Amino acid sequence: MSHSVTHSTQDQKIPVGISACLLGDNVRFNGGHSRSYYCDQVLGEYFDYQTFCPEVAAGFGTPRPTVRLEGDPNHPTMTFTKDMSEDLTDRFVKGSADYLDKLSHLDGYIVMKNSPSCGMERIKVYQENGHPHMQRSAGLFTKALMEKYPLLPVEEDGRLNDAHLRENFLLRVFTHHDFRQSVPEHPSLHDLIAFHSRYKYMVMAHSQPVYRELGRLLSGNDPRPINELREIYFTKLMTCLSKPAKRKNHCNVLMHLVGYLKHSVDVSVRKDILDVVEQYRRGEVNLATPIALLHHYLKHHGSEYIRKQSYLTPYPSPLGIRNTV
Repeated sequence: MSHSVTHSTQDQKIPVGISACLLGDNVRFNGGHSRSYYCDQVLGEYFDYQTFCPEVAAGFGTPRPTVRLEGDPNHPTMTFTKDMSEDLTDRFVKGSADYLDKLSHLDGYIVMKNSPSCGMERIKVYQENGHPHMQRSAGLFTKALMEKYPLLPVEEDGRLNDAHLRENFLLRVFTHHDFRQSVPEHPSLHDLIAFHSRYKYMVMAHSQPVYRELGRLLSGNDPRPINELREIYFTKLMTCLSKPAKRKNHCNVLMHLVGYLKHSVDVSVRKDILDVVEQYRRGEVNLATPIALLHHYLKHHGSEYIRKQSYLTPYPSPLGIRNTV
């Protein structure tokens, strides 16, 4: 039995890692926290958080002197900001090593912005003359996390204020979770096809070439072992979803979906729906508007195949995500 994303999240929360300071733990260098209301109160309804602070794990204490990155932006070292004579890199890396080995059960990770440990991007790396390099880095912990789990959805708390980045992060977390719940470690081709048939239109909204590629991969003509196909499929899927879908691609998918109403809904109704898709294309309404309209008609007149499309409800609707994109 396949399940929709909406049901699976109410039965069990999704395991997501998070920088401890974002849930209000007093682990920042100044002994304070950076609690994120959105992460804690809103996403906390759906996420089962696992908190971690790599600086505390490295034994730097709380409160503690601030740290910074310096040297080669591709391989920066960590020092205290005030005392740069001590290279803290090894101590820092060792503090997180065991923890990093045990994260394969997670479906996402939210990290603290601007942190030399946890920032995801744009972290300053200082030269010997005291000025930052033009090239920026990720914080050392997050860099190691993303290298070890390249398909894991990772986002910074600050970037979650951007509607499109927030939508894309949540889409990836719920998809990552759904794949791992629906497709066993040693699947049959049928397991993969059943998952893919629910995700076809979501993939199409992100990339038509990948949509065609995944179709070929599951055509039954690929000679590679099924476990290998599972890995290839998952890698292509998560990579394809790693950037927000473009408005033009959404319109293309919405028009495809209207096609499923051709024989069951009056032509004037279909024209009304297409008018709303056109309003979305022009940026006059948000994505939730055409989706809600389509969802209503597909629920009453669509086939089971089309009603099960994760594109229609990729995350729980109470989050209201598509009202903002």
